[in-house]
Amino acid sequence: MSGAVKRLLPLLDRVLVKKADAITTTKGGIVIPDKAAAKVLKATVVAVGPGARNKNGDHIPLAVKVGDNVLLPEYGGTKVEIEENSEYHLFRESDILAKIEN
Repeated sequence: MSGAVKRLLPLLDRVLVKKADAITTTKGGIVIPDKAAAKVLKATVVAVGPGARNKNGDHIPLAVKVGDNVLLPEYGGTKVEIEENSEYHLFRESDILAKIEN
């Protein structure tokens, strides 16, 4: 992770993720064209915000932390290009579908 990504701190309940690379070949070595490749729904959490606030103004901690693998919805999130050849996405914590345990 570069210094530019470390300086980007999401606000409130936002989570910055880096999507996993799409599978371009099968186990047998067959190359899958871009149009036929499935959307990548797995990602790794790169940065998290402090959490949303409740009625008293206290932060509600997030359920995910940096380094967690998560399952994302097919659509949504905001694409963020911080550095060349690196694409990240911002999601609300409530938009994340699941946390993947290793």
